[in-house]
Amino acid sequence: MSFASNIKKELSELKSFNKEELIKAELLGYMISGNITINDKKITFSTESQYNINRFSKLLYKLKIEDYDICINGNKYTITLNSNSIEIDDKIDFSQINTEFQRALIRGVYLGSGWMSNPNSKYHIELTVNKKEYQIYLENILLKNGVEPKRLERENKYSLYLKEADQISKLLAFMGASKSVIKFEEIRVMKDMSNNVNRKVNCETANLNKTINAAIVQIEAIKRIKKNNKFKDLPTNLKEVAILRQEHPEASLAELGQMLKIPIGKSGVNHRLKKIEKIASEI
Repeated sequence: MSFASNIKKELSELKSFNKEELIKAELLGYMISGNITINDKKITFSTESQYNINRFSKLLYKLKIEDYDICINGNKYTITLNSNSIEIDDKIDFSQINTEFQRALIRGVYLGSGWMSNPNSKYHIELTVNKKEYQIYLENILLKNGVEPKRLERENKYSLYLKEADQISKLLAFMGASKSVIKFEEIRVMKDMSNNVNRKVNCETANLNKTINAAIVQIEAIKRIKKNNKFKDLPTNLKEVAILRQEHPEASLAELGQMLKIPIGKSGVNHRLKKIEKIASEI
């Protein structure tokens, strides 16, 4: 099961039916979500999650709404009910509702049309509703609770999304998906460690390539000097570093400096090798 599916499974199994107002809030979240369609006085909700369809029907049952049908087509579950059989006011002033209600509402929207990418690949979570005004209402709720979403509009659907890991954790926690928060943070830590290792390896590889490329130029310069019988004319300090460079083409400047009879630093070695390159270029 994917990480996104596990989130909906966890939220679907929450025991949050102790207050009727919270049941209504969660069902309202479903009703304003992007997966709800209303045609010919029929309300239809579809999902590929069995847990999700069970949650939706349980909310209806808890509110004593029994006039609905569920059908299964392949891996798709669809629940249909008459629009006049449900009495939920979708004109609630969201700015005045309490935090518990807000949690239930956001949870319902996520169960209705929420989506999250595989966090091993990238961080991205979305909530989608079917009206602009709902997008703004939900944005205000999340902002008041420390979550800072961005807006997105496409094909007459209105979304709020997050791409920052800490913000995604806050949203999961706010909805009540505590197990998913823990799993997400585990993935996040492992991913950060892997990225740090990759950055270190890439940096070391780049430095090694730089050292090798420089060594090739330096060795070619030494060969040119020798070919033209000018090596014997070099000062002793340049001869010493030239010999070491040919014997140790993979060594860094700092390492070459420590191999000299009288050790010197990286800049000193670089200065000598630049002199050798200059002499070779003048031949």
